[in-house]
Amino acid sequence: MVGPQPQHDTGTDASDEFGFETDDSRYSVATFLAALVPTPLARRAVSVSIETDRTVYDRDDPVEIDIDFKNRLPLPVSIPTPRQRRWGWTVDGELEASDERRYTRSRPAAFRFSGGERKQVSFTWNGRLERTDSDAMDRSIVPDPGEYELEAFVTTDEGCYRPSDSATIRLE
Repeated sequence: MVGPQPQHDTGTDASDEFGFETDDSRYSVATFLAALVPTPLARRAVSVSIETDRTVYDRDDPVEIDIDFKNRLPLPVSIPTPRQRRWGWTVDGELEASDERRYTRSRPAAFRFSGGERKQVSFTWNGRLERTDSDAMDRSIVPDPGEYELEAFVTTDEGCYRPSDSATIRLE
């Protein structure tokens, strides 16, 4: 898989591997205003959409994925995340199409948006599922023909509303 490529510039040097701002130490008017928006409202203010370049693929074909996050409010919002992962994507419920355990820093973070801000990510999934065997051997397999659900989401605490969207593709 080719890593996601950000489609915007935050204008800061403090960004994660996807180009989204990570500098939690800055205090600004936007930070103050975001604090005024209750977290449940902030979660519902952010929309998520996921699109692929096609709906039908041959097995083992790469899948172009575009994810769009948008703050629908004219005010800045901040969505607390339980870990450093601010968002993610899955294939049939498997994070990044893999059954491998993911380790992220357990330190909480926040996914911040300016009023009306849109954040976009585009990347290519290689069309394979990554598997870790009991003997810790990694392997990449071509999925069976059929329908697969791709989901993009904002990471939230368990039991909380999670902004997300899904798309179904068919492998032939």
